[in-house]
Order: sequence, then structure tokens, then C-alpha cells
Amino acid sequence: MNILLAEDSPINQTFALRALEMKGHDVAVANNGLEAIQLWEDLDFELILMDVQMPQMDGLEATRQIRCRETESNSSRRTLIVAITAHAMKGDREKCLTAGMDGYLTKTIRPTRLFSVVVELAKPAAERSVEIFSDEFEAIGSDP
Repeated sequence: MNILLAEDSPINQTFALRALEMKGHDVAVANNGLEAIQLWEDLDFELILMDVQMPQMDGLEATRQIRCRETESNSSRRTLIVAITAHAMKGDREKCLTAGMDGYLTKTIRPTRLFSVVVELAKPAAERSVEIFSDEFEAIGSDP
């Protein structure tokens, strides 16, 4: 998959970048939401792993803007966006989904959790074993 990793932490960037590249994915990195939008406009990504808290523009606002631009363009393009967040309180997942995100991963991200989400989302929608918005997806994609 062509993946955009929107993450401001150099440590988290290095970890996710190496893990995803080892599995054969092409990964670009954005340091904040503004960079994520610019890269999304310039390149074709199948998946965005979007940190929720970033400087200049957070992941929630970046996701809202991407979804708005997708709608305005009247194209069939819809990039999958998965939240990456340290927030695991009641209501945090719903905020991400309301902003237009398709899934939710809590930090600290474990490689097996990350790969489970990427593998599942790489499948055509009709072949996914779970719905992106379902509780099962959260169980696959978030740490206990």
C-alpha cells in the first residue's frame, strides 16, 4: 500500500516507517496536519495513519479538511484514514470517527496491531472480515 504517516514524534515516525517498509509498503511522512493535507493533494495514498495531536494543525482538523476536499472534488476518491492517538478515554474514538476517520489505533502502537489494521484495510471493502466502524475493528486495531 501507499501509506501516509502523519506523526510529529521522530521516535514514532522511525518506528512506524521501519515497520511498514519491512512489510513492503511505500510510506511518506508528514510532521503535522498541514503537511499531511499537502502530501495527500500531491500524491495518491491508499491509507493515512493520522496522529490526532500534532502542531500547526491536528489530525482531526486535517481529516475534516481532506474529507471536505474529497466531497468538493466530486471524485470517487476516498482515502482511508486511521487515527493514531494516546487518547483512549470514552468518547475519543467517537470524536475521531465524527471527524471522518475510518478507524482508531491507540498508542503505544504494537507492530502486530498496526499490521492487522493495514492488512484488513488493504482488502477490498467487500472482503473485509469486519466493518471499519465496528467494535470488532476497534478490538483489532487498539491496544487493550
